[in-house]
Amino acid sequence: MKKIFFILICLLLFKTIFAVEGMWIPTLLKKFNIEEMQKMGFKLTAEDIYDVNHASMKDAIVLFGSGCTGEVISDDGLLITNHHCGFGQIQKHSTLAHDYLTDGFWAKNRFEELVNPGLSVQFLVKMEEVTQEVMKGAKEDLKDVDLKKLIASNIEAIKRSYAGITNYLVDVKPLFYGNQYFAYVYEVFKDVRLVGAPPASIGKFGGDTDNWVWPRHTGDFSLFRVYAGKDNKPASYSPDNQPYHPKKFFPINLKGIRKGDFTMVFGFPGSTQEYIPSQAVRLLIEKSNPIKVVARTIKLGIMENQMAADPKVRIQYASKYAGVSNVWKKWQGETRGLVRLHAVEKKEKEELEFSKWVSQNSSREKKYGAILEDFKKNYAELSDIQIAYDLYNETILRGSDVFGLIARVDQLAQSVNDTAKFSRQMRIIAEILPGYFKDYDGQTDQLILPALLKLYFERLDPKHLPEKLNSCKTDFINSTWVHDAYKRSLFSDSLKIKTLLLDFGAKQIKKLQKDDLYSLYVTISEYYRKNIEPTYLRLNQNIMKVQKAYMSAILEMKQDQRLMADANLTLRVTYGKIEGYEPMDGVYYEYYTTLKGMIDKQDPNITDYLVPEKLKQLYNAKDYGIYKNSTGELPIAFCASNHTTGGNSGSPVINANGELIGVNFDRCWEGTMSDLLFDPERCRNIALDIRYALFIIDKYAGAGYLLKEMNLIK
Repeated sequence: MKKIFFILICLLLFKTIFAVEGMWIPTLLKKFNIEEMQKMGFKLTAEDIYDVNHASMKDAIVLFGSGCTGEVISDDGLLITNHHCGFGQIQKHSTLAHDYLTDGFWAKNRFEELVNPGLSVQFLVKMEEVTQEVMKGAKEDLKDVDLKKLIASNIEAIKRSYAGITNYLVDVKPLFYGNQYFAYVYEVFKDVRLVGAPPASIGKFGGDTDNWVWPRHTGDFSLFRVYAGKDNKPASYSPDNQPYHPKKFFPINLKGIRKGDFTMVFGFPGSTQEYIPSQAVRLLIEKSNPIKVVARTIKLGIMENQMAADPKVRIQYASKYAGVSNVWKKWQGETRGLVRLHAVEKKEKEELEFSKWVSQNSSREKKYGAILEDFKKNYAELSDIQIAYDLYNETILRGSDVFGLIARVDQLAQSVNDTAKFSRQMRIIAEILPGYFKDYDGQTDQLILPALLKLYFERLDPKHLPEKLNSCKTDFINSTWVHDAYKRSLFSDSLKIKTLLLDFGAKQIKKLQKDDLYSLYVTISEYYRKNIEPTYLRLNQNIMKVQKAYMSAILEMKQDQRLMADANLTLRVTYGKIEGYEPMDGVYYEYYTTLKGMIDKQDPNITDYLVPEKLKQLYNAKDYGIYKNSTGELPIAFCASNHTTGGNSGSPVINANGELIGVNFDRCWEGTMSDLLFDPERCRNIALDIRYALFIIDKYAGAGYLLKEMNLIK
């Protein structure tokens, strides 16, 4: 009996050791994490991960674009990230004549690598805490508005202290809701070229059907190369630029993976909300997520039909569709997970414990006693306005393409008397206009706009709608009105809008005001800005002030515990192990997938499940080369218990020896609530097995020359 009891205790400890919640700050690993990581099997040191004075893993990681991660895998600046992270660039280069989305793209040499204007990558040079500097001069009796000014001024002073360091970007960000601040210094490279990408039937296999789902058979990767000047420093694009030679690049492990292996994900997680109160979770579950899902369901349905009917529209809307769909499905999984975990009840229990802790001390009572009541009051008022906010953003501001362009031109019209602002807005419009009309289909947009307006008018409380629209709102969802409005509009004709912008002034503004689509947008948006947005912003400012005090109290209450700072698109480390999971009672998912599973899943009648003919030939011949696993199968993906979120897309998955074994690209649907509540039983990150990426590069694409750059560990 004692032996059985001992075994049970060991199993529980084993489970606890590996199920590690948190996205940890690299500079604090030595203090808080490295000992635990080494007990789990990690064979390196904290300095191997992050070091300012010597080359370390951080020097091989980049913030790719504005919201993904990438990693360098050769001494010539070759970089791997997700297919969906490079999707926008692949789509921009695609035409009916050169459909790289469908066919894939592989540069045969460096002269064929494609330039991507506007794309940049950022290497973290260093990060350091600057809380004292940011809060310098702050006093307890300082008014909120004055405190914000002081903090903003201090942050600008910190940024100026780095002046003179060329090609560097300095960012100062709050942690723990402003209870701590860190400065981040980045080296920014703006010449990043597309090297290779598999066809969508590999890079997006499973499409939106399988998005957020495990098991997965998606070859979600693309290759880029970072270029620099002849001095190996950042430089604007030039044909004379040379491949960048990084301080560090990842060796690639071909030995494979096993269940229980240590894994580490090192990247730029976007945003989490681990410390929000019960009222915020309830609002998300009951109101905010559901209405946003409805709006996007309508939009996606129209886009899908139009894309299926016209190859040109499919290319034009591929990136838009993916962007709309990704978070749409995530919101649904998040809501389901929060309900399953009784998240509201768990938060209420935490708040009860917090309340007891506060009441045990009079000074705490004075300092923190009003926090929970303030949350209740502010969220009760916010609940009424949240639907109006979400509906406006999903149906008006980000609904149709034409309203998106009108919003830009309206900003221009409002800044006509501010020379600097006007010039900035004009420059932005000039930059986006060519791409806008390249990817614009009038027929599709004419279906999207009235469908979303119908939802807006039906679901919005009439008190939040301009009086003059309440009586005639049915006119704007009439197909005849919509067709005529588009036909007459300046915004559905590239020549008309370019002519309008040539000499923009009072005369052009009057012309705009006669445009029916512009007039409708302005009527709705002006009312929103005057009557809804101020209330929404005021309440959120109140909530953020209370949240900061709540976070300060939690830090004090749990000062002897290790607490994770919410993700904020800065470099973090998360670690766990390779393992499957039980998505529901009686069902177990294995930790890896293979090409056999992809072949079994194929369906010639479903676009998401088409398999390229050449890949089928390689499968039939079992021509897997050195990339097969121990059972002779070709691995595609694996899942592990690393705590990840958006922004971790493209992050390296690293083994105990610091070698690249995979590229992170998703989370399982049952674990999408991990942004708010981590469940060690079902939260799993999904990664591409690096052997599959190499197989596609080598055997499928015939671009094996790229492997010669890499350090392959066999």
